Amino acid sequence: MQILTLLIPISLVMGALGLVGFVYTLRSSQYEDPDGDSQRILTDEWDDHPKP
Repeated sequence: MQILTLLIPISLVMGALGLVGFVYTLRSSQYEDPDGDSQRILTDEWDDHPKP
C-alpha cells in the first residue's frame, strides 16, 4: 500500500503535464485548419512555402 503514496502523485503530475501540453497546442493554433491538411495530403503538388 505504500507504493500508492508514490504512484498517485506521479500519475497526477503526468496528467497535469499532458493537460498543459494540450493547452499549449490549442493556444499555438495547431488545430486551426484540419480540412486543409486533409486535402493537402491527397494532392501531388509540392508546397515549398506553407502558410504559417
